[in-house]
Amino acid sequence: MTQHSSHSANIDTSSTTTVVVPGEHVMTALVGPRDQFLRRVEQQFPAVHIRVRGNEVRVAGDDTAQVTSVARLFEELVTLIQNGQQLDDNTLDRVFTMIEANERPSEVLTHQVLRGAKGRQVKPKTAGQKRYVDAISNNVITFGIGPAGTGKSWLAVAMAVRALQAKQVERIILTRPAVEAGERLGFLPGDLMAKIDPYLRPLYDALYDMIDVEGVQRLLEKQVVEVAPLAFMRGRTLNNSFIILDEAQNTSPEQMKMFLTRIGFGSRVVVTGDTTQVDVPNGKSGLASLEHTLTGIDSLAFVKLGGADVVRHKIVADIVAAYERRDVEREQQRSDASDA
Repeated sequence: MTQHSSHSANIDTSSTTTVVVPGEHVMTALVGPRDQFLRRVEQQFPAVHIRVRGNEVRVAGDDTAQVTSVARLFEELVTLIQNGQQLDDNTLDRVFTMIEANERPSEVLTHQVLRGAKGRQVKPKTAGQKRYVDAISNNVITFGIGPAGTGKSWLAVAMAVRALQAKQVERIILTRPAVEAGERLGFLPGDLMAKIDPYLRPLYDALYDMIDVEGVQRLLEKQVVEVAPLAFMRGRTLNNSFIILDEAQNTSPEQMKMFLTRIGFGSRVVVTGDTTQVDVPNGKSGLASLEHTLTGIDSLAFVKLGGADVVRHKIVADIVAAYERRDVEREQQRSDASDA
């Protein structure tokens, strides 16, 4: 391995840490093609001096905390590479975010939820997503609340398929409210199921990511997997099932109570929603303020996901962050007005 020195030669190197990299193949993956990953680290942490020689990465600088963080970053990246993780710019961005939040990327990104269709591995991609799947594993009811692109529904379906394959449940029930968002159901062609199918399509899409097409069709035919609008849940008791209520911000308070009281023995429930995207006609969402109502109940958890958990195109994360800043500003303005 040729020597690589960082771009800055003027940094005080009073604090120094050395990371030993086990094997040239790991070092090659660590620094990246033409040292591009190493340069990304240098750009992210300009106050440190990084030098690679042989199988060692030497991190130096006058800020001991930052030197320690960068050394831990390299240790985490080495662990990821040894566990088969392919490094790319998106992965590096997520690792940077987790390191700065004092989290463990190697624990998050190597946690396999499921091996899906065509061998695709389903894993959390952020610390928030890891907390979400852990909450689903450890609770009877989990509420996943956050903006679009945070993997709420997708990971919930993956956990449902895993539970079914492990015979922890006998069936999966996927449901969501058929709320009219600009179009009326009556104007859509076909019978009732054809009319509500567009509302349930995102759940089908997630399911096809986890199981091959033929497998999904067999499960649907045997009613091992049921996809239905929320209205069809009334009057039922759902035992030994993994139940996902998607787009829960569009339930009314009465619908939410109805749904939560359907839960029977041996069942697990995930409720997902985005409280900033409420389409119910009167604006009264069954998901809003629910955490306050249900606080203190055992085996029930709320997981909040945010802009840092968006795993779609970077522009989606930027848009979510902009809206989050706007909401904070509005809340501050309301607080200032009430104090005046």
